[in-house]
Amino acid sequence: MASSKRHRNQQTPNLFSDEGERPLADRLRPHRLDDLVGQQHLLGEQAPLRLMIESGKVSSFILWGPPGCGKTTLARILATTQPLTRFVSVSAVFSGVSELRVIFDEAVRAHEMGERTLLFVDEIHRFNRAQQDSFLPYVEDGTIILVGATTENPSFELNSALLSRCQVFTMKALDEESLGMLVSRAEQFLGVPLPLTSESRGKLIQLADGDGRYLINLIEAVHSIATPGQQLDVPSLLAIVQQRSPQYDKDREGHYNLISALHKSLRGSDTDAALYWAARMLEGGESPIYLLRRLTRFAMEDVSLADPAALSIAIAAWDTYERLGSPEGDLAIAELVIYLGCAPKSNSTYKAWGAAIRSARQFGSLPPPAHILNAPTQLMKELGFGKGYQYDHELPEAFSGQNYFPERMSRQQFYRPPERGFEREINKRLNYWNKLRQKLRDSSSPEATGPDPDSA
Repeated sequence: MASSKRHRNQQTPNLFSDEGERPLADRLRPHRLDDLVGQQHLLGEQAPLRLMIESGKVSSFILWGPPGCGKTTLARILATTQPLTRFVSVSAVFSGVSELRVIFDEAVRAHEMGERTLLFVDEIHRFNRAQQDSFLPYVEDGTIILVGATTENPSFELNSALLSRCQVFTMKALDEESLGMLVSRAEQFLGVPLPLTSESRGKLIQLADGDGRYLINLIEAVHSIATPGQQLDVPSLLAIVQQRSPQYDKDREGHYNLISALHKSLRGSDTDAALYWAARMLEGGESPIYLLRRLTRFAMEDVSLADPAALSIAIAAWDTYERLGSPEGDLAIAELVIYLGCAPKSNSTYKAWGAAIRSARQFGSLPPPAHILNAPTQLMKELGFGKGYQYDHELPEAFSGQNYFPERMSRQQFYRPPERGFEREINKRLNYWNKLRQKLRDSSSPEATGPDPDSA
């Protein structure tokens, strides 16, 4: 065990000569599993990660969760609980192949001496595919126990081969109760209560937005800046600390999660939720033009002809934003979100187009029926082009009921509008034309109306 402790000290040196110079977040870092706040789904009684740790048979795993939820702290605590285990910590942001090769060589030598290496890799998703592959033989033969930490979805960012050798544990952002415990723990450590009113104390926790490390940094700022005897209300607190930017990465999973949440909230006609997600995206730095493009797509795909004005309003909102820009143009986005959320919904056009595409692929070589083809030459007239065609405008009801599908293809119904919004009126027209078509088909000969539309 002496050797094990020596290795740990070598890998994680104390960079601060004075205890007071270390950041409060580092000084408050728990050293026991029971002191870690939150994550009861993983660390509570009979929870999977606790059972693994207490068994002493720890295998490689990935910790997936937002910043400040305790991934690094958990890995450090884990290393102290496992006998004959040396702890090595690296960050994928600063490490490359040469550093990994040194770590692997040292791990092999330690393994030969009967000592395991617990390798904690922070931001493991930042390693490229080849670097991730380099872990495989050492994980597979037990030379290292890999604990990777990532804020990105492992399914998208990690090799399938590496994932198949590691369990994935999902960690959650800290809830208000857990953050409150951190505030109390910090006050106990500092020896004085924070100079906050009950409202500003709640605001401090709210500002952290589930990030424990960020909360402790806020506490340190308040403790160091506030004057003795001062009691900070909410405006005074906000003058000392800054509002935390929303967690949002425009080119990673957060981007797709939030646009999915917006789209589905609109589809479910929950206008308030849709406004929230749209605001989250804009506050996180999303391009308003991207948002307008997706909202325009929604107007076509999920509102469609149930409210034909939706597409016009989407285009008008887009045009308005491009003319005004932010922040004035943001109201055009909000108005569009509200309109789409309150509009009747229909995906009948989307489904009709998909069905038409499938049918076109199935019957893609059939020519149009001859009676609806123009006959600009004598030869084409002799071949029957245009013969029997009826000009709908000159007929009663401006409707001939002729067949317009290929002759060897039965009549199809791709478009099936629901009884919602404007499509109620469309349904009336379609039903009326279907009755006329059936009536004309029953009373007319095949020669007069063209081929039987139901003949295949």
